[in-house]
Amino acid sequence: MSPRYRLTPSAQQDVDRITDFIAEDNVEAALRVHDALEEAFRHLAEMPGVGHSRTDLTVIAVLHGARDVGNLLKS
Repeated sequence: MSPRYRLTPSAQQDVDRITDFIAEDNVEAALRVHDALEEAFRHLAEMPGVGHSRTDLTVIAVLHGARDVGNLLKS
């Protein structure tokens, strides 16, 4: 049995916004991104130490790496 994970409502909203944004241009791409995110979440649930720590982050969110995290944390 695979370990389970649960997204916070805020993180789920982030995922929904990401896929909705992509779907405006390409529904197939949005579905691929959604599936890739779910696979990443499952992988992290199975092996939580696989990622890297970000002690500078104090929020739980799903963010694109190109986003200005510092600015987002201010709001």
